[in-house]
Amino acid sequence: MTTAIGRKAAPARNVVAFRSYQSQAETLVKTYLLADPFIPYTSVFAGIFACKMVYDLCQLISSFYFRTYTTLTKIQRTEWNNRGMSTVHAIFISAVSTYFAFWSNLFSDQNPDGLLITRSSPLSTFALGNKDGSGIDTCNASVSAGYFLSDLGMICWFYPSLGGLEYVVHHSLSAIAVAYSMYTGEGQLYTFMVLISEVTTPEINMRWFLDTAGLKRSYAYLINGVVIFFAWLVARILLFIYMFYHVSLHYDQVIHMHIFGILLVFGVPAALGVMNLMWFGKIIKGLKKNLSKRV
Repeated sequence: MTTAIGRKAAPARNVVAFRSYQSQAETLVKTYLLADPFIPYTSVFAGIFACKMVYDLCQLISSFYFRTYTTLTKIQRTEWNNRGMSTVHAIFISAVSTYFAFWSNLFSDQNPDGLLITRSSPLSTFALGNKDGSGIDTCNASVSAGYFLSDLGMICWFYPSLGGLEYVVHHSLSAIAVAYSMYTGEGQLYTFMVLISEVTTPEINMRWFLDTAGLKRSYAYLINGVVIFFAWLVARILLFIYMFYHVSLHYDQVIHMHIFGILLVFGVPAALGVMNLMWFGKIIKGLKKNLSKRV
């Protein structure tokens, strides 16, 4: 009889213990992970964790569905997975950035909600502790910062196999600009305009995938090259010109930023713009070479 009662009481004790641990976990999350001061750090670590998940998922899928993958060297498989990770991030952040920069009313001149240079979205469920709360834009910037840190870490660890000095400079400048915008709330519009340029990343990665798979002479490779040309021209040349034009129109607001923010608004796009022009020259040269072989 006593044994039977003990057996019935055991599940009850387990339920109480489980609820106790659940309550403690919820308290930990609310008090620390999702507390206002810790949201940026939580989002960055979430971005790093998401990159790791996508990297592993790319490795798993590729080993099952792409015969070429199993024939690659260790460093080639690492680059394959890394490019898969960067493609997913690029699709996500370029879509989100395009929405906030051009489709939403957040940064419209007709929006009376304070200075354009210091606006953030009210749609987010996260908060950074500022007066109106951060927006989904800040959360996405945090995730993007996590990506740039992850990718920068891999580039440095495997240097120069995954990219040379220009990639280190590019990712470092991007990470600094995103982090500043995320923590201060300043210049988020221009951060989004720069991040839209990530729309060219999937095409660049596709060129590498096709080349690695031995399809450099295929029409898919040629078509992808043409897409790269137009995407790069729009997202990394013309858009940067428009951004500087936009900055000049709103210079009276830009000068209200912190001096470091002002340096970033002018310095980072200028440096990235020069790099974009250099890479664009290589893209044109490669495309012309590929087209001449088809004639």
